[in-house]
Amino acid sequence: MNKLHTLALATTLGIFSLTASAAENFAGATWGKTSVNIDRSSSLKQSAANPDFDNVIHKSGTWGIRAGQNTEQGRYYATYENVSDNYANTYKLRQQNLIGSYDAFLPLTDSTRLFGGGSLGLTKLEQESKGYSRDSDIGYLVGLQAGILQDVGDNASVEAGYRYLRSNAGTEVSPHGERKIGSIDVHSSKQLYLGVNYRF
Repeated sequence: MNKLHTLALATTLGIFSLTASAAENFAGATWGKTSVNIDRSSSLKQSAANPDFDNVIHKSGTWGIRAGQNTEQGRYYATYENVSDNYANTYKLRQQNLIGSYDAFLPLTDSTRLFGGGSLGLTKLEQESKGYSRDSDIGYLVGLQAGILQDVGDNASVEAGYRYLRSNAGTEVSPHGERKIGSIDVHSSKQLYLGVNYRF
């Protein structure tokens, strides 16, 4: 089990312990589209190769799983997310997020609520491009999310949301057998997603 998965388990257990008095546990899954804002170092931009990492994760499919607890006022939950994509059949990036979040509820009807809140966590960025040495880095995440939540029956709900995250993870870029020619950093990411939740 890698460090990110270990942290996911610890974060989930921590959220459950902090909200032990809450009435409902829930688990769910999400799927959405993510666009990541990549910053290339000046040395990378000026290199002869000048690899284009800016469009690698752009409107890319993102899946996630999560678990947490609901209260009448809001919810606490931990999420694991994974997004991976390539560009020009050469450049490939993978981003894994471990996020702890809190959302406050604003009821519209008995079964429909708006939600909004903040998130804090870790991200792992992996550079896996052809012709380049693989590299990875773990950094922080901080952000906001908002959306609408609709109950479906007694134990299920669906939702649509938007999330914005800032990060500081970065990796080195080195052609195989050569010295480093620069670096890339994840500056921010934007995500539109749909989710399903089951309460128990």
